[in-house]
Amino acid sequence: MLAFLVAAVLVAGLAAFSDWRSGMIPDKLTLPALFGAPVAYLVRGVVTHAGTDAAVTEAGWSLGGALVCALIPLFLYRQSAIGFGDVKLFAALGALLQPMIGLEAQTYGFVAAALLAPARLAYEGKLLGTLKNTLALLVNPFMPKAKRRTIDQEMMSWFRLGPAIFVGTVLAALMHWRGL
Repeated sequence: MLAFLVAAVLVAGLAAFSDWRSGMIPDKLTLPALFGAPVAYLVRGVVTHAGTDAAVTEAGWSLGGALVCALIPLFLYRQSAIGFGDVKLFAALGALLQPMIGLEAQTYGFVAAALLAPARLAYEGKLLGTLKNTLALLVNPFMPKAKRRTIDQEMMSWFRLGPAIFVGTVLAALMHWRGL
């Protein structure tokens, strides 16, 4: 499992760097991890003589991890809350880490984002405006149409999630590295 933890940290680290620099998480980084992880689990099971049943089970857990770790990010993507590169990164990490550790990494990543985003917004002087827009977005569906507040797209704040995902992946890997 150590190799998969290291691979997940490397993928998340490269994605964080790319996201921080360009605002993009490239497919050439996420897709090989997403599709290669189940194959790697299968090969590992065969090579270690765990048996074909165990190898297929591990590959299945990898596919399950990709699916489970993509569910919440897909919902957030449909709400225009995150980018599709973030969804693919979460799915790739789920495939590498399987469902339980993948969900841990995802949870830690969201917690890191919840801590980092307000700090960044405060530093940029946008925190109060963003909180005001957030409140409007939450309240608008319950208001009569005449009293709804319109929010221009330029007023929306965007947060690059890659670095927070990296922090979450490192934390999850450290938590399970000792348990190997």
